[in-house]
Amino acid sequence: MDADESRARAAVVAAARDLDAQGLNRGTSGNVSLRWRDGLLITPSGVPSARIGEAEVVFLAMDGGFDHPLSPSSEWRFHRDILREKPAVNAVVHAHPDHGTAFAMCRQTIPAVHYMIAAVGGPTIRCSGYATFGTEELSRLALEALEDRNGCLLANHGMIATGPDLPKALWLAVEMETLCRQYAVALQVGTPVVLPDAEIARNIEKFRSYGPRTQASDR
Repeated sequence: MDADESRARAAVVAAARDLDAQGLNRGTSGNVSLRWRDGLLITPSGVPSARIGEAEVVFLAMDGGFDHPLSPSSEWRFHRDILREKPAVNAVVHAHPDHGTAFAMCRQTIPAVHYMIAAVGGPTIRCSGYATFGTEELSRLALEALEDRNGCLLANHGMIATGPDLPKALWLAVEMETLCRQYAVALQVGTPVVLPDAEIARNIEKFRSYGPRTQASDR
């Protein structure tokens, strides 16, 4: 393992642990992947994030093959398919946060009740149709919900957030869950007002240069 691969594996481990630290995930649910050379690095199946180290991260080829004592996440198909179908995406985060999952259980689309929805790339956070976890059908439905979007809900399941790198994918996952929580509270308070598509389009343009920055050269 060279230094570049070690750094990439460490980034996957840190992202998986950050999901738990942010309260977006618990136990062995949820998974993280990062495009790596001619395949991807992905968290293993059934291993809590606290027990994942660099060596436990699985390299998965784009044909689904792997050579590792641990199996890749059971959701490797939609990770692989998203990275294969979306060249601008280099990182995928899947989690089961409380509010996003609650709306996914109700199979509800999240409307543009806050301008931050622009971070998802459109005026809604779509909810996919339902399919059994780990299946090709779920991957197909996820890709449909992600058309022209950076994130989506998975019916009766959870959420997916993507990004050009892991920090932005994680940031988007947090923003999506925050928006779902705020929408849930707003529904209790009254009737949330949906912003017009033109306003969201303006914000999408602003969001092209918005998001987490890790060093001065990013500004």
